[in-house]
Formats: sequence, C-alpha cells, structure tokens
Amino acid sequence: MQPKKVLLIAGPTAVGKTALSIALAQQFNGEIISGDSMQVYRHLDIGTAKVMPDERQEIPHHLIDIKEVDQRFTVAEFVSRTTALIDDITKRGKLPIIAGGTGFYLQSLIAGYQFGSSDLEPDLDYRQKWFDRAASQGPQSVWDVLNERDPQAAQAVEPANVVRVVRALEYQHTSGQLFSAQADQMTTKLDAYTLCLTAERPLLYDRINQRVDQMLAAGLEDEARWLFDQGGIELPAGKGIGYHEWFPYFEGASDQQAVIEAIKQDSRRYAKRQLTWFRNKMDVNWISLLEHPEERDSIDRFIASWLN
Repeated sequence: MQPKKVLLIAGPTAVGKTALSIALAQQFNGEIISGDSMQVYRHLDIGTAKVMPDERQEIPHHLIDIKEVDQRFTVAEFVSRTTALIDDITKRGKLPIIAGGTGFYLQSLIAGYQFGSSDLEPDLDYRQKWFDRAASQGPQSVWDVLNERDPQAAQAVEPANVVRVVRALEYQHTSGQLFSAQADQMTTKLDAYTLCLTAERPLLYDRINQRVDQMLAAGLEDEARWLFDQGGIELPAGKGIGYHEWFPYFEGASDQQAVIEAIKQDSRRYAKRQLTWFRNKMDVNWISLLEHPEERDSIDRFIASWLN
C-alpha cells in the first residue's frame, strides 16, 4: 500500500507556523491537524495561541477544543486520532497538514508507532509515566531501565527512539513477557515531509517576548485565573506554560512582574528545547522565513515536487 502523504510544519513557538500552515493549506488543498498538546483544551485560547475560527481562512482545523481541562491528552491518543484524521483527509482527496506539536508526538506518528498490542489492554498511565520521565530526565534514563529488564530489546533500539523504548516497557508490563520474545510489528505508513521553521536566537526570543506581552493584553491573567479556580494546580492542563506560572501569584506567594518574567523565560527555554529536539531527533528541512521570506518560493516548489 502506498504510504499516505502528510506535511508537517514544525518549529519553536512564535516562529510563524500557524500562518504558514494556513497559506499552504490554501495552496495545496489541505486540512490542518493541530499537533499542540494544549490547544486540545476548551476555554484555554490565549495562553495556547489557539487559532480561532475567524482566523482560519475557512480551512478546516482538527484536534482543537476536544478536551476539558481535567482530561489528559496523551501521545497515544494523539497518534490514534491523528492517524484516523490522516486516513479521512486523504480519502477526501486533500492534504493532511500537521501544524506545531512536540517532538515526542511527531516522532511517534512518523515512526508508525503502534501503542499496545491488539490483544492487550493498554495502560495509558504507565505509558505516559515513561514519556514524562524521558522529557524530564532524558531518553537515556528510560533506555537504561529497559536495558536492565530486557537487554536484548534495548540493544535493538537507540536510546533516542523513546517511543520504541516505551513500547517495549509497556509490552512487558501488560503481557508479563519480554518484548524481545515477540516480533516487532512497527510499520511506517506515512510519507512525511517536515518543514521546520527557525530563526536566529535574538529575533526568536524577541518575538516570544512580544507574544507574551500580546497575550497579557488579550487577557491571559483572567484565563489563567479561571483555570486556577477549576483546580488548575492539579489538572493536566495546569502544567502548560503561560498558566502554571500564575498559580503562586494567585496564592499570594509571588508578584505579577515575576510571573510575566517567568512566562517569558519558560517560553524561551521551551523554544530552545524544541530546536534541539528537531535538530537531533528528526529529519527535517530547515527554513528561516522570518529572515529570508524569499525562501517561500522554494517551499512551494519542494512541496509540489514531493506531492507529484
């Protein structure tokens, strides 16, 4: 079966992914799938830089406003939902375009990772625990655990391939058998073309700071307070940048200026981590449209050639 084509628009925050994805969707008859793990939440519009209906230029957008703030959205659900959307969009003769997204999510999708065996009940909490550990302590720490429990499986996968490492751990957890004892059923189903937008660090950081200021002017504090009042400290959605920084302030343990600086700093650090991930973990085509807008013509030619 011919792999389905999917266009990915990746890159750090505030680099112009939304505008480019809409323009390319218009040009190449596409529909957009949000790869952002926070835009799935209803009521969180400002802090997530959610593209609102009046900004979508009549382009269908998917995986936006599909969760309440007390619900979890995991990489497994992202892969499952996005795979189904890609199938549907492709069948209708349109181009699936994934805009944004964390490295874990996109890598999982492109690798064709199958979360759980068809005859085993998946353990989403167990799975997410390891993805969270990889994000906080590094992929090597998760691989080391697999190497202790199933050395043969560990030797067959690179530590950086977190989705496969976690798959092996979950298989052992749910089945009681070593992953190395069963055949690897990973398949690659997608023909993915990934554009990764970037910019020189001073320009990128300046845009991030400006975006935070715009969010504040648009009412970010009120949105964060609403989330706090829903129990945000304990909620999955409460971990998002732009929200959790406010919680000490609402509890009287911080001041507003410290919150603003924390949001800007966390956003800049997140952008740096995003760039590092895409540089080291994925095969992408780097584009610097902010500094070289003339490269847009090259993008159009590359995509047209890839599609044909």
